[in-house]
Amino acid sequence: MDENNRTDKEILGKGLKQMGLCLILMFTGPTLLHISFSNDDKPLYIPLLIISSIICISAIVFLFIGLNTILNSMFKKKK
Repeated sequence: MDENNRTDKEILGKGLKQMGLCLILMFTGPTLLHISFSNDDKPLYIPLLIISSIICISAIVFLFIGLNTILNSMFKKKK
């Protein structure tokens, strides 16, 4: 096997860390969103709704960044 076609383990580890962060955000975002929707008469409804929406969006962003990093570690050619 050619040396240029091997998986870069450092970049793969970075991608797996990003996917782990994505997994954490995928659970906390919808949980906070559910809590904020069930307590719409409380004073912290709007800030909690904004924070949980940002967490949900960042989970999607980290999903794409992590997958892209993992794929780059496997298929990107080294110079």
